Amino acid sequence: MPIVKYPRATEPLWREWDGKAQKCGLRHTVYAVNGDQYTGEWLDNLKHGRGIQVWKRTGAIYSGDWKFGKRDGYGSYSIPDPVTKEYKKVYTGWWKNDRKCGYGVTFYPSNERYEGEWSGGLRSGWGRMYYRDGSIYEGQWLADQPSGQGMLRLPNENRYEGGWKDGRKHGPGKFFYLDKGQLFEGIWAADIPKCGTLIDFGRDEAPAPTQYPIPKIELADPDGVLAEAQAMFDDSQN
Repeated sequence: MPIVKYPRATEPLWREWDGKAQKCGLRHTVYAVNGDQYTGEWLDNLKHGRGIQVWKRTGAIYSGDWKFGKRDGYGSYSIPDPVTKEYKKVYTGWWKNDRKCGYGVTFYPSNERYEGEWSGGLRSGWGRMYYRDGSIYEGQWLADQPSGQGMLRLPNENRYEGGWKDGRKHGPGKFFYLDKGQLFEGIWAADIPKCGTLIDFGRDEAPAPTQYPIPKIELADPDGVLAEAQAMFDDSQN
């Protein structure tokens, strides 16, 4: 009885080459067509795990966690100084879906710095901002602006404690004029104090007190007048 031999099925070469080209696991540096380079872990042809990305056009470097091709987890982002070419850290912290999300620290030009929470790449939640003039804001943020409750301390140690909206003082708050020994407590709207009371506060210890103390209020019903004015301007509960 004759024996029929069938040719052994073989995979086409393109399938073998394609399999070798699939990036999965730890790889050495992989260069993109535009010159960007990535060294680290992959999963199904996507950056996944720990890795370092270098962007050729800007020279920026990200070193940290990746998830399905996007920065996700903990990592740091740095850029080269245009003069010295040394790398300066711009952000260190948590990422989600390629954006800052969670707790992180951002370093701005002129030695400004933000430490706090992020959401969708914007300062949102609790955070502390150090400004170039020496002022420090500590409190709540929303959509990259101070919003909610917070405190602003000025370089001369005067400070504001109270409500904020869209980056400006808004709602009930207190302003401590420690240099003069006075305290204003009232309602703000769009950074402007609308109504309130001004009293002497630590006047004896103030470095530059006013010439005379604040006189006694002579209104028949000062509390009633103040309450009426506050009700007119206070929209913090809305």
